[in-house]
Amino acid sequence: MTLEVIAPAKINTFLRVGPPDASGYHPLRSYFAAISLADTVRITPGARMEITCNWPGLPAENTLTKVLRLLRELSEVPPCQIELIKAIPAESGLGGGSSDAAALLRGLHRLFPDLWPKEFLTSVAQAVGADVPFFLIGGLARAEGYGEKLTPLPDAPRQWLVVVRPDAGVPTAKAYRELDAQERPWREFPDDPWTLYNDFERVMPCACGEAIERLQVHGATASGLTGSGSAVFGLAPDEQAAHRIAQSMQAEGWPFVRPAHTLTREESLWMSLS
Repeated sequence: MTLEVIAPAKINTFLRVGPPDASGYHPLRSYFAAISLADTVRITPGARMEITCNWPGLPAENTLTKVLRLLRELSEVPPCQIELIKAIPAESGLGGGSSDAAALLRGLHRLFPDLWPKEFLTSVAQAVGADVPFFLIGGLARAEGYGEKLTPLPDAPRQWLVVVRPDAGVPTAKAYRELDAQERPWREFPDDPWTLYNDFERVMPCACGEAIERLQVHGATASGLTGSGSAVFGLAPDEQAAHRIAQSMQAEGWPFVRPAHTLTREESLWMSLS
């Protein structure tokens, strides 16, 4: 018996970052949207606990091991083989590690529903990372606080887009340090979640800015940075345009280019038992 769980990437269509408070954390105002670019987490109950991954760069201490450690504070985790299939690039602002953690939480709760109450899973998600709670609800959502105060929004029509990640990743801590060195306004949410804006564009690497410009040259109706980078995305009028823009960006030699689309809440929480 194996449970397969989708771990979708996310984009921030709007992201304002406030100055750090007394705790050292940054409040934010953001819109999150789950997209079809996704990792996969497969969970197979077995004789011993084991985590494998198709990406050799996965560190020994990662979001999956952190989830398991926190769950064990309430109850022993039954032995499982956990297979992580990576498709979301690291250090990209697409939330891959956070989504993997949420997928593992959702999957273990599906397999062993009596071991942990849902409220405890939510607290574990918050402890693992600021983006993890979003991936427990998926779809489109408004985020406040440190990212944990979430307001689910109704599913919107499917939006096609193209995701591009330049060569260099952007360490999150470095991006925050550079952003904190600048004064910036602390503004309210726009009414439209698709009003693209990201405070981290103030400090993004030149390659990110170039990718944003090239996406629009090739037909994106708007483009911007997601999270703290280094991935950027461009909105496309339809599926055909998304594939055409992606082909043009690939022809220019960008190392990671993927057409994708937004997911409904149900699609972003998909899992299948076989």
